Amino acid sequence: MARRSNRPVVPEAIHALQQLKYDVAQELGIQIPEDGYYGYMATRDTGALGGQITRRLIQIAQQQLSGHTR
Repeated sequence: MARRSNRPVVPEAIHALQQLKYDVAQELGIQIPEDGYYGYMATRDTGALGGQITRRLIQIAQQQLSGHTR
């Protein structure tokens, strides 16, 4: 069975992705666990966080493709 990896395609983007996660969590009023273990978080919170991050990444990609920057 193949192992899944959760590594970014562009390793240099790790810091930016982490910052995006914390920014979105702060906007939603969600506390990110300091130890990195999300098992104690409500599924609703982790889903909302992931959904908002995905929306933001899509928005950034669309802006870059259209030639507009923030």
